[in-house]
This record gives sequence, C-alpha cells and structure tokens, in this order.
Amino acid sequence: MKSQQAIEAMKILFVCMGNICRSPAAEGVMLHTLKAEHASGGVEIDSAGTVGYHIGDLADPRMRKAALKRGVKLEHQARLVKPSDLEVFDLILVMDQENLRDVLRLDPKAEHHVKVKLFRQFCTEHPGTIVPDPYYGTEQDFDHVLDLLEDGCAELTRQLKMGILI
Repeated sequence: MKSQQAIEAMKILFVCMGNICRSPAAEGVMLHTLKAEHASGGVEIDSAGTVGYHIGDLADPRMRKAALKRGVKLEHQARLVKPSDLEVFDLILVMDQENLRDVLRLDPKAEHHVKVKLFRQFCTEHPGTIVPDPYYGTEQDFDHVLDLLEDGCAELTRQLKMGILI
C-alpha cells in the first residue's frame, strides 16, 4: 500500500491499441472523475497505444461525441507507448489481453510487470476481463465502453482517496 504522499504523486497510464478510442476515453473519464471527486491532487493521467497508426491524432470523432454527451472532453493526441513509460508510471492499465502482452514485451526483464494490469479488474458493476474495442462497432458500442470506463474509474478514484491503490 502506498502512503498518502505517494498517492498524491501517482502516475497512471491507460493503454489500448491505437490510442484513439478506449485509452484516451479512459484518460478523459479518469480526469473528469478525479475533478468531480476533488481528488486530482498530484495524480497524473496519460494514455498511449501499442501501435503507431494514429500518432498525433485526436480521439476518434465517435468517441469524442459519446464522451461529450457525458460531459467529458477528449483532447489527448495519440502517442505510442514506450519502454520508459514502464519506469515513469506507477500503474499501467491495459484494455485487453493483446495490449497486456504488447506492454509486457516492452519489459523483457519483468522489472515492472507488477504495475501492468487489466483495466476491468477495477470494474465493480460490470464484471469481465476486457474493454472491447468499439472502433468497428456502433454508437451503442462506444456508449458501452464509456459505461465500463466510468465504472472502473470510479473504483480507481475510490481507491486513490482511501490510499489503497497499489
């Protein structure tokens, strides 16, 4: 368990494949949740992708529209996850098993594997293991992803406030 002082300096990275749907939405939802709970303190939030197809792009317009309906503005520009992210961030939350595998490959000595987790392990109302990629889906798929992200980010924020997030 981290001390309250360490939690205030917590750095969380969300990772999906292209960094234009799930992970930038998770970043936006987490920032929105922290602000609403007056818990942002020194918490730093970022997102990245495991492939470089969309580097520099804003989040997918469909995700931006769906998030904005919930009061969440997505302004992140896509970037690629890099090996140094494993050293810099305290917690790296991936959206699916493929993202998990790709991020763990960046750490061949397994020095930082303990900080890499599936995002859905923080969901309390939506059991499961992955956050599905809505890219080829419908408007409802983007809304479903946001439901999952709101659930998990609420629990992350609760754990941060209680000082139990490790």
